[in-house]
Amino acid sequence: MTGYRRQLYRDDAVVLRTQKLGESDRIITLLTRRHGRVRAVARGVRRTSSKFGARLEPFGHVELQLAAPAGEQSTRSLHTVSQAVGVSLFGGAFAHDYPRYTAASAIAETAERLTPEEGEPSLELFRLTLGALRALATEAHPSPLVLDAYLLRAMGIAGWAPALAECAVCGTQGPHGAFSVPAGGSVCPDCRPPGAAHPPPTVLALLIALANGDWEYADASDPGLRKQAAGLVAAHLQWHLERGLRSLPLVDRGESR
Repeated sequence: MTGYRRQLYRDDAVVLRTQKLGESDRIITLLTRRHGRVRAVARGVRRTSSKFGARLEPFGHVELQLAAPAGEQSTRSLHTVSQAVGVSLFGGAFAHDYPRYTAASAIAETAERLTPEEGEPSLELFRLTLGALRALATEAHPSPLVLDAYLLRAMGIAGWAPALAECAVCGTQGPHGAFSVPAGGSVCPDCRPPGAAHPPPTVLALLIALANGDWEYADASDPGLRKQAAGLVAAHLQWHLERGLRSLPLVDRGESR
């Protein structure tokens, strides 16, 4: 007779998304520190008597005990949440702040899309995602800037970072006056393809500041330049993802923090 054995393990995670399952359960999509993206069933969390339902809301940082599927060699099947302890439940900070909520939603969706294989560790992306949500929750910087900085750095982790200080085609040092998403970023006059955008130099300077964490420069930037920079970031990301993020068009680019 085959025994029923499920491996228990502990990890901390950011809650990316939840889905209803049956009458009282949820499927929780997690970005964990050591096990990458994991999908797990949380039994009974939709009941009012649930001990940890509120701890498994989107955007929270939680410590978990999980049970891996019995007899599975991969992590593609659903795991099970057996314990959950809140570390920093950021979702409450966004509940009544639409700009921050939509920025957090775009961050969570991007993190999920950039981890196509379940169970593959991505510590750098985990740390980046957790830091971005913390920056939103503490209102460290305007939410659109936090989002765009996150997207630029996440693309860097994925190997898709746009060229900003040099020509994407020939590598000639810039700054250059054109930007082409298909070419990979800023392009020099000799390599500029038809249809390239021509953003002001200050837009590229803002993108460089966001990618490098120069928040003094970014926070002092003009709102109009921020929107132009955001358009280039979104276009570059969605070109590489090959289909759009559902949450990105909903992001409020207003000037509230």
